[in-house]
Amino acid sequence: MSAQDQARALMIRHHHLIKNRQQSLLCRSAAEVGLPPEEAANYWTHIQGKPLAASQYSYNRSHSTMS
Repeated sequence: MSAQDQARALMIRHHHLIKNRQQSLLCRSAAEVGLPPEEAANYWTHIQGKPLAASQYSYNRSHSTMS
């Protein structure tokens, strides 16, 4: 696997992880407010397959650890 293919795979995986974190948070928030989680599960805004810059930083991995 070339370096370019590895970089692409890493970025795709990172994109999916961000999307999954955002979807999980939206579903939990919807449940707390009393909305059906199916409505929140269908919500995903993106431009050309990329998450919004603000949400990309919000749902990115943090460098802190849980003890």
